[in-house]
Amino acid sequence: MGTGQENVAEHSYRVSVMGYALARMCGMDPARVTYLCLFHDLHEARTGDLNYVNHRYAQCQARKALEDCVAGTGLEEDVLPLWDELEEESSREALLAHDADQLDLICNLKAELDKGNAFAEQWLESAVKRLRSPAARQVAEAVLRADHNRWWYGQVESEWWVRRGR
Repeated sequence: MGTGQENVAEHSYRVSVMGYALARMCGMDPARVTYLCLFHDLHEARTGDLNYVNHRYAQCQARKALEDCVAGTGLEEDVLPLWDELEEESSREALLAHDADQLDLICNLKAELDKGNAFAEQWLESAVKRLRSPAARQVAEAVLRADHNRWWYGQVESEWWVRRGR
């Protein structure tokens, strides 16, 4: 879509919060899903974030970059197995973490669509199809029905914005 601006920390935080909420919705361990989400893109601190187009042409050594990131930190025994679980999609929690990652993209794309970015609709369609859990599809449906600005501007009377709470 080309117009979003975010860093790995912002994205990972939002994905972690979404993963926590999804885990609660699904009766899974929220801490486990949150940990998977928290570290899912840590390697990008070294590789950068290769977008979907970049992946058509570039090879990323994500596991090697992650090993280098955590080397000597004492996190090796915790982070590397989590990342492997996520990459292998070897648990229900890993699948939910993938869904949380897509939900963050869906929220960003919905905001872009609401602002008039016509390309966002095509990207949204693909992202929604990547969701695996019924809970994530339910959240995505709610996101798509909502005006992305309502949580921000729609919670108070319009005069509040003039007075700013005074």
